[in-house]
Amino acid sequence: MRSGCATNAPGLPIVTRAPLQVGCIVEHEDQVLLCRRGIQPQLGKWTVPAGYMELQESTAEGAARETLEEAGAAVEIVAPYVHFDIPGIGQAYLLFRARLAPPFTFAAQAPESLETRLFPLEDIPWNELAFSAVSLALRYYVEDRRSQSWRMHHGVIRKQAGAGPNDPGSFKLTDYMGLPLGAERIQTQA
Repeated sequence: MRSGCATNAPGLPIVTRAPLQVGCIVEHEDQVLLCRRGIQPQLGKWTVPAGYMELQESTAEGAARETLEEAGAAVEIVAPYVHFDIPGIGQAYLLFRARLAPPFTFAAQAPESLETRLFPLEDIPWNELAFSAVSLALRYYVEDRRSQSWRMHHGVIRKQAGAGPNDPGSFKLTDYMGLPLGAERIQTQA
């Protein structure tokens, strides 16, 4: 895990990462890859591989890097999937849909993850998820997967004062937009 600030000569902080969480909902054979957290907050709870975007990387590069660092998994980014703003903690989450890439292996990477596992959609441990953003993202993922109609989801997660990271009923999604995606992957010129 990297620090978010460094110090320059006069002792002023230099930002080395953005307050943007990036990660992947990794799919493989009709299952999703989750990591059991090995660090606080939410030690021992399940989440998708995600973490802070770093300077000099794109959001997709950061999401793939975090997936490798936390789950030991190489991925192919498919499409952007959810963007949730969480103003109460000054963060935003940007999660991508991704496919497990060859050689289709994964392993928990200490200290961030205690365990990494593929879950069939019906076995996602809903009551053991670490964060409201992940819980909402996975609920939309299951809904979109079942309808076979992919959307880009955006909204603002409003948390009650003093609420924990994923206290049921302590947050509300506002300003929601579900935008249909017309293509699995848009190819662009470099």
